[in-house]
Amino acid sequence: MNKFRKGIDLTMKSKFFLLGLLIALTASGCMGDADLAQERASRAAKANGDILVGVAWPFSTTSTMFNQGIEMAVEEINAGGGIKGRKIQTLQLDDASSVTKGMAIAQSFAENLDMVAVIGHGNSYVSIPNAAIYDKAGLVMLNPAATSPNLTQMGYKRVFRLIPSDDKIGQEMAKYAADQGLKRIVILYADDDYGRGLANSFEDQATEKGMMIVDRRSYFGDTKAFKKLVETWKMLNYDAIFIADVMPRGAELIVQARAAGAEMPIMGGDGLDTAKLWEIGGKSTEDTVVASIFNPKDPRPEVQQFIAEYQKKYGIAPDRGAARGYDAVKLLAYAINQAGSTVPDQIAQVLHGTKRWPGVTGWHTFDENGEILDKAVGKKIMKSGQFEYLTVQ
Repeated sequence: MNKFRKGIDLTMKSKFFLLGLLIALTASGCMGDADLAQERASRAAKANGDILVGVAWPFSTTSTMFNQGIEMAVEEINAGGGIKGRKIQTLQLDDASSVTKGMAIAQSFAENLDMVAVIGHGNSYVSIPNAAIYDKAGLVMLNPAATSPNLTQMGYKRVFRLIPSDDKIGQEMAKYAADQGLKRIVILYADDDYGRGLANSFEDQATEKGMMIVDRRSYFGDTKAFKKLVETWKMLNYDAIFIADVMPRGAELIVQARAAGAEMPIMGGDGLDTAKLWEIGGKSTEDTVVASIFNPKDPRPEVQQFIAEYQKKYGIAPDRGAARGYDAVKLLAYAINQAGSTVPDQIAQVLHGTKRWPGVTGWHTFDENGEILDKAVGKKIMKSGQFEYLTVQ
């Protein structure tokens, strides 16, 4: 382990497991001895009306077009006759990026025996404990945003991640750095599950590629302290900075680093993949390279048709949130159609066997744990307020 790796909670996985287990047991106890999963499956096997899907998302604390992506996919499916004649109906609730609100939503979804699947949540720290509730209650969980590897390492049978994990994203960004000939890297990370996980993955892959992590920091001090830090990096002959943080802090950190005299290339994970990077950071973010899961330059017909229809409907180009929401609904509809049933275990069985389903964010193949296997991690660079894509998925 690199000497700069400080403050890493090596028991995070076990803590999430215990928290999730406690929540699941508490929820079960509050609702008596009834087997929710069995009751849900029995009801789903007999149902012939609308298909109810829960959506839990931090609508009030994020600025993506996720809701529009969900809405557009549902409208397309229902306008085409639904799934074997049955329409999709969504129940959308705002978790406000709060564990407490997220748990309340998860419990309400678990107790709704007409619901067969949930799309969400938007944050790993909200998604991981709630996955226990959904799995215990027999609900399929499709998660289009949580990147913590812990989500799919708990042994759940109905939980699926729709984007690459921090492990994959960190590895791909380290490979990119190596391809650019970078050798001596500084890591700046958020001291939370996302920041630590992404920083660890980048560091491990960078070390394997022969690069050196010359410094790793989660606290940067005031402007004066940051300037001294940059001077130290210069003496260490650093040649790049990797940022493992989300918006708006990621953009603010780039501004602070540039103001302190940092002139070397800056890279970041998918947490910086938003137009807000330029809106907040301005010229300081010029040439910043970030990981990306959605590439509107991808020539595949699925992607180009989605973009054209979205622009026609909403008058603007879709962002990554819209693409993720759209894919989640379309993938669920595909699985229900293939299963010929809304029984959650049968939906999950189809998803586990899915090979290279062509979504607008890339291919979807899942392993036995619900981890996505073959979705590409793109890279793009900020140029004069616009992202330019460096790779095609």
